[in-house]
Amino acid sequence: MEYGLIGEKLGHSFSKQIHGSIDDYDYILKEIPKDEVAAFMEKRDFKGINVTIPYKETVIPMLDEIDETAAEIGAVNTVVNRNGKLKGFNTDAEGMKAMLLREGMDFKDKKVLILGTGGTSKTALYVSKKLGAKQVFRVSRSEKDGCITYDEAYSAHSDANFIINTTPVGMYPETSKCPVESERFKNLSGVADAIFHPLRSNLILEAEARGIKACGGLYMLAGQAVYARTHFLGLKETDTKLIQKAYREVLKGVRNIVLIGMPSCGKSTVGKEIMRATGLPLFDTDSEIVKRIGCSISDFFKEKGEKEFRRIEREVIAELSKNGGKIISTGGGAVLDPMNVRELKRDGIIIFIDRSIDRLTPTADRPLLQNREMLEKLFKDRYGIYKAAADVTIDGNGSITENTKRVLAAADLENI
Repeated sequence: MEYGLIGEKLGHSFSKQIHGSIDDYDYILKEIPKDEVAAFMEKRDFKGINVTIPYKETVIPMLDEIDETAAEIGAVNTVVNRNGKLKGFNTDAEGMKAMLLREGMDFKDKKVLILGTGGTSKTALYVSKKLGAKQVFRVSRSEKDGCITYDEAYSAHSDANFIINTTPVGMYPETSKCPVESERFKNLSGVADAIFHPLRSNLILEAEARGIKACGGLYMLAGQAVYARTHFLGLKETDTKLIQKAYREVLKGVRNIVLIGMPSCGKSTVGKEIMRATGLPLFDTDSEIVKRIGCSISDFFKEKGEKEFRRIEREVIAELSKNGGKIISTGGGAVLDPMNVRELKRDGIIIFIDRSIDRLTPTADRPLLQNREMLEKLFKDRYGIYKAAADVTIDGNGSITENTKRVLAAADLENI
């Protein structure tokens, strides 16, 4: 093993993809039980490694040297082997700083709450202070290590300006959870989550719904990897342009492109063109539902009704949304259910193909769209819902080629 990542559980890690996008060295994911970490470090059979949960503090006594930043933070996420001597660094700090600044989060003279007590929480504390925060509090279920409790955070610090989550609460596969009741903090200017799988945790989705700046941890992961590469290869300077490159390259493979809009707006056709352009698999939610119910949607509506159809649709969307790297073309009514919107947003960018009503066509096989009158009513009822659900709205009145290009641009894939 020359380069790689060690941790207890790495099934969710994107580190191999990120390092593969910034250099051509071999990078291995290595899961190590707690009782084997010391032996692994003592063997020193590597050139450079990243360290993740729960070993960022565990490895410190096993090192010959630790750099000033890592020592101040009290956590190490990068270790290099120079002629048998192990030196520890913390590149999470630079990665987190790059993420927060990219989102325009100004911590100067602000109050920051950091959720969690592990190595990443210490990194967040360090970065918050470096960015000029006036008050910073770590929040824990207990008051150990100088932390405040969640009850105290709600009662005494509801005026906090920023929240940074460093706990695993909300991480895949337990994506329904949220570490804090963020709506109780009325002065929030920004929310950051170190979690990167899903791309948008419930904490992030709730902040976005309130119009608050929010970011998940993928950009931080890309940033720390680029800075780790500098130490791995013994470079004098860090090529920070690689952060955006790594972020975009990995995002292509882990984010869903979700198409929403009225029936006959071109979702399925554009989806096929995107599939040809990107190589990503295409899933049509209505087609997946037909496979499950064993009959046409029109016949199912007549026999079982819309309520039962929407229940099955919810199940199909939840299943398709679990992991990224696909194109999802949704049924016209999919986003009527807020639960569907939340599931689709977790690992996807929702793009509304906004095609004007005079270019839409009623279809006899659609139970709610059999004539022009029904079409116009549906358009009026749903248009605002589509706009509210979408991350991006594109003009859908062009040709198939034009609309495909617009979707690819919206998904930051226009160079494909």
